[in-house]
Amino acid sequence: MSSPNETAKLAKNAKAPDSPKPSNFLRHIIEADLENGAYANRRWGGEPGDGRHHAAGIPDPAKIRTRFPPEPNGYLHIGHAKSIWLNFSLAEQYGGVCHLRFDDTNPEKEEQEYVDSIREAVSWLGYDTLLADKPQAPGAEQPHEYFASNYFDFMYRAAEYLTEAGHAYVDEQTPEQMRATRGDFGTPGTNSPFRDRTPAENLRLLREMRDGKHADGSMVLRAKIDMASPNINMRDPTIYRIRRATHHNTGDKWCIYPMYTFAHPVEDALEQITHSICTLEFEDQRPFYDWLLERLSEGGLLTTPPPRQYEFGRLNVGHVITSKRKLRQLVEENRVSGWDDPRMPTLAGLRRRGYTPEALKLFAERSGVTKTGGAWTDYAALDAALRETLDPVAVRAMAVLEPVKLVIENWSEVFGSDAHLESCVAPRHPHHPEMGQRHFQLGKEVWIERTDYEDTPPKGFFRLFPGNKVRLKYGYVIECTGATKDSAGNTETVLAKLIPDTKSGTPGSDSVKVKGVITWVGVADGQSAEVRLYDRLFTEEQPDAGGRDFLTVLNPNSLTIVKAMVEPSLVDAAPEDHFQFERHGYFVADRHDHAPAQANEGRLVFNRVAGLKDSWTSK
Repeated sequence: MSSPNETAKLAKNAKAPDSPKPSNFLRHIIEADLENGAYANRRWGGEPGDGRHHAAGIPDPAKIRTRFPPEPNGYLHIGHAKSIWLNFSLAEQYGGVCHLRFDDTNPEKEEQEYVDSIREAVSWLGYDTLLADKPQAPGAEQPHEYFASNYFDFMYRAAEYLTEAGHAYVDEQTPEQMRATRGDFGTPGTNSPFRDRTPAENLRLLREMRDGKHADGSMVLRAKIDMASPNINMRDPTIYRIRRATHHNTGDKWCIYPMYTFAHPVEDALEQITHSICTLEFEDQRPFYDWLLERLSEGGLLTTPPPRQYEFGRLNVGHVITSKRKLRQLVEENRVSGWDDPRMPTLAGLRRRGYTPEALKLFAERSGVTKTGGAWTDYAALDAALRETLDPVAVRAMAVLEPVKLVIENWSEVFGSDAHLESCVAPRHPHHPEMGQRHFQLGKEVWIERTDYEDTPPKGFFRLFPGNKVRLKYGYVIECTGATKDSAGNTETVLAKLIPDTKSGTPGSDSVKVKGVITWVGVADGQSAEVRLYDRLFTEEQPDAGGRDFLTVLNPNSLTIVKAMVEPSLVDAAPEDHFQFERHGYFVADRHDHAPAQANEGRLVFNRVAGLKDSWTSK
């Protein structure tokens, strides 16, 4: 049995030669910046959290720096896989590094569980070695990691500077009043009655906010920009609010927290990010991103050149939702078994389902990197990427998912005893003899698929029906003689007789020509297994389109559990081992529930990842 490490090695050796990477607008930007030496004079090092730390540091060895900045308020999903791939692969291709940064500025929704799940997902995708090293990583709690909360001291110092310089003010309007005075796309906003306070008064109030002297929601710190700006995001956005909540990283040190739109550019600047790559929903925030970095550079808190933000179209996948709020609802209402339910589009769920890092990265690359959004990618493209990456490496095995017993009536006549067993052999992989062989026993009784027998066959049916001959794969040719029925008329046992001298791999085995070949599992050595047949979680391509309640289009057939019989080579399969069940598709030993069945103990549990071909379009 190939271990996961052995399978990974085979995957590396079996894959096709690398083809040239398709170009995109981000590669053009990076290549132009490198050619022009845009970031050649950057420095790296100094004191963590000091906005001037790079000025006193050493020359930066990385040509570019990117970052992946998830908020730890839920599990990462398939859309994040594209962002992870994009940021890390660009850093790798252009001699740079990519930072994993936890944007933990909202303590009410963030938990250590989500931090741990993000770490695990990024590591699983294979990017541990592409992260920045700890000795030169300001604010890193652990190797390769950054936390927005490690910069809270600097962020507050930046907020005081903006306030003293007249670029920020404390507003005591209620949230409703602020919303009413903000205006809309056709109407300019109205200045707050508190907008013209003196810098000294604003600074005093900001420090009172910090010291816990005011109630949650009673006041906020706003950037002072332009309430008549055509970009609503520039109409004096809030940059700090009062929130009495225990933070997973800083505990109860703070009762005010920065808004994400304020924290994000500061984090990028402190970490010397060169290319801050976001999805298109952040495009309207870019003017504030630039405005803030310009103001802080003017005040000497940051040096130039500042990071630049670039936006690309997010990944939209059919029959999937990626809203963390809605995913959390599925979990909390027990619509699924958890964040890692194999039907969930979370990376934890996709991993447990059996999708591989190689398939997800190929899928992300093929989805393209563009400046436009709105396009939808068919879920079938993910399954196609899985088949393409697994087919060269997945060990083959036979499994019967809907077993019915087949009895060979002339067995003792041919072999002299009903107890006789014929040893059969098959390759673990048809194109990789170095992977070895599988061995199993053919006896008088075998398990076959219930759908392999018909009393009266439809046109084009070449499997078992009275008088027809088929080959038991890797075994003998048999001729069907009929079937017994139960009281309800269901097939109970299929009957057949064996054709001597037709065993696969022996001289003259092809003397009897047949049109049908069926898979089987011997009753003598077959193993019972639980097989979980997963399908898409939603019946509609866009489950929440037009404000529709996505729960109304949950697929009632998204999970079917069957008691299957599998060949004995699977008895010592390890969790997360992948297989191609011949005829049925690609399966994985469940990450949590599967246990090798050695010494008649354990529990075999396999999840279907994808069929051998897409069958959804025919439903």
